[in-house]
Amino acid sequence: MKIIVPMAGRGSRLRPHTLTVPKPLVSVAGMPIVDRLVRDIAKVIGTPIEEVAFVIGDPAFFGNDVVQSLEALAASLGAKASIYRQDEPLGTGHAIMCAAPSLSGPAVIAYADTLVRANFDLDQSADSVIWVKQVSHPEAYGVVELNAQHEIISLVEKPNTYVSDLAVIGIYYFKEVAQLKQALKEVIDRRISHSGEYQINDGIKRMMAEGKRFVTGAVTDWMDCGNKQVTVETNARMLDHLHAEGEPLIDDDLVLEHSTVIEPCAIAAGVRLVNSTVGPHVSIGPNTIVENATLTNSIIQSNSLLRNCTLDQAMIGNQVIFDGSFTKVSLGDYTVLE
Repeated sequence: MKIIVPMAGRGSRLRPHTLTVPKPLVSVAGMPIVDRLVRDIAKVIGTPIEEVAFVIGDPAFFGNDVVQSLEALAASLGAKASIYRQDEPLGTGHAIMCAAPSLSGPAVIAYADTLVRANFDLDQSADSVIWVKQVSHPEAYGVVELNAQHEIISLVEKPNTYVSDLAVIGIYYFKEVAQLKQALKEVIDRRISHSGEYQINDGIKRMMAEGKRFVTGAVTDWMDCGNKQVTVETNARMLDHLHAEGEPLIDDDLVLEHSTVIEPCAIAAGVRLVNSTVGPHVSIGPNTIVENATLTNSIIQSNSLLRNCTLDQAMIGNQVIFDGSFTKVSLGDYTVLE
């Protein structure tokens, strides 16, 4: 099995946190988004992962440190890492085709901007599985249309009239991903684009027209990381899931001095808490110091110093110094407020 991860976008809606760090590498619930996504898929897919192909962007932003972290992620799963570049933002289908040499055999394609809790049992009689989530306002999403046998017969983007309430979440399985490769090649060769972008949906529709069988996969939770507010909410929901699943989230190296941690929290190595109360739903990255503070429902990245503050629904970047009385703050890397 292969995992293909298109992740070349800059994550502009999550700025300032993505000005120096690509969004898939922003840490949520104690782990970079892409790490959590790939590890969760690998854990539940039920077959060894032989290759993880990452499609990243401009080397000036997705530099050697990003490549090394992705190679380490694949190696931790016993898989080969393949790194591809998407130099222009030409759509989801184009991003997949940037990984063309890896598009053979069974594969999961997962876009690295969401986190999920899902059933990854694969229907071996299907050519493809598209994971979906029931939503309250389907007109805001791309949705699937089903026939009487609950097979997918169409994909409709933001329908004006009701088609279904099953939204596509951006995770797909292909029994033979080379079939998608061929379909997308035809899409690009024929210049079938939308506002200049080539979309995966057009490749899937060509496969459907050829008689390929598509079915849905079930998602119990779908968590977005699109902007600061929803990312903080996703952090809380993911911490609840991980705590219930018994995953260890607090490093043994934590230094507590007259401080209290209210779980669930994710606290990395080298963190020091002094005269503080942290939690619930707080994630703190490595080597951060928190003094005389109360933190709830917040994400704090690495190597930062927080003093004399009460924070709720906050998101703090790396290498930040913050001393103040604000609450719902969003501070990017290397910010200093004293």
